[in-house]
Amino acid sequence: MKINKKKIIYLISPLKINKSFYNELIKVFRTNKVSFFQLRLKRENFKQKLIIGKKIKKICKNFNVKFLINDDVILTKKLKADGCHLGQKDMNVLDARKIVGNKIIGVTCHNSIKFAKNALSEKADYLAFGAFGISKTKKVKYKASINTLKKVKKITNKPIVVIGGINPNNYQKLLLNNANFLAISGYIWKNKKMKPAEAINKFI
Repeated sequence: MKINKKKIIYLISPLKINKSFYNELIKVFRTNKVSFFQLRLKRENFKQKLIIGKKIKKICKNFNVKFLINDDVILTKKLKADGCHLGQKDMNVLDARKIVGNKIIGVTCHNSIKFAKNALSEKADYLAFGAFGISKTKKVKYKASINTLKKVKKITNKPIVVIGGINPNNYQKLLLNNANFLAISGYIWKNKKMKPAEAINKFI
């Protein structure tokens, strides 16, 4: 996985996607800060996810953004997405690889070096750690720290994604301490003061 220093945002979708979302997404991508877009829909059925996914995939392709699916390897295969992201309760990387083939597979490691080592042994493409702050997207169960990042960097050169409560006040410290990508959702989509494109411009 190439790391583009300008495009350090790993953007996660809102849980609910309305009609105006697609135009907002185009405006966000025009800022040229996004490397990855993860489709994370928990409430939609498979058919709806397919319809939404096809539209987003086209937009991602136009802006050279990698399109990833959260949790669902079958949806990843069906949409011919660039890859998928797996949580600790999802399928393991080896089994996912049998279904999606040579696609990007990332793994949530929370704050655990043990989880990271396991993901690396299964040849995960990137590791995600967090939360690093108060998240607007989901309840924080695990807290990660700069110390977590330092420990991880000693065992791998794989890209590191930081997630959970990432905002303009704390992101630079994370980038200075081995984080490669900033996974953001709530600050962009749930921001009451700014439009999504305006919010993303607060980073770098």
